[in-house]
Amino acid sequence: MEAFGQDIGAWLRCYRCWSRNLEVQLHVEGIYKIDPDTGERSETVDELHEAVIQCVDCLHDQPHLTLVDGRIAPVEDRWERMVTGTPWVASAIVAVPEDSVEVCAGPEAAESLTHAAFGEAGIREFFAHVRFHKHEEGQIIVHMLVELYARDADEAAQVLEDASRGDLTIASLAEESRPPATTPHGPH
Repeated sequence: MEAFGQDIGAWLRCYRCWSRNLEVQLHVEGIYKIDPDTGERSETVDELHEAVIQCVDCLHDQPHLTLVDGRIAPVEDRWERMVTGTPWVASAIVAVPEDSVEVCAGPEAAESLTHAAFGEAGIREFFAHVRFHKHEEGQIIVHMLVELYARDADEAAQVLEDASRGDLTIASLAEESRPPATTPHGPH
């Protein structure tokens, strides 16, 4: 079976361990009108679907996959890079305006700083670890380690630059080895 011009086996797998044992968690939030005679839902006013595809074997979310009309589909601008690429680790420094950070202390600080630095990619696609941050002249300077998947160093740097929501400095960038692939009976 082919989807989007590619063999489905090429992209319908975990990008970290290559397992094909995936599940989708679907969250639906909606506003519905109620029929006053039956008490049943009669009309959809607003409905929001959020789908998270996760690997059952290694428990990682799969940001290269999405749900479209009830069917899993690849995210065209990232699936090939993530599935065929290798992990890259960058020491990155991002300077963002202070007002782009919701909180910079407490339990939500790391996610807030990561989102300010790299947006949704920082939260969903990258494995980011905020090492520390500092405030300087109306900006917050976020120092972090970021793991992402790419086919080479140039692509890894470009992905970071494209996701950056502020002035980015890549202090170092190194390729890591890919985690072992899984089989139905565990890792190879």
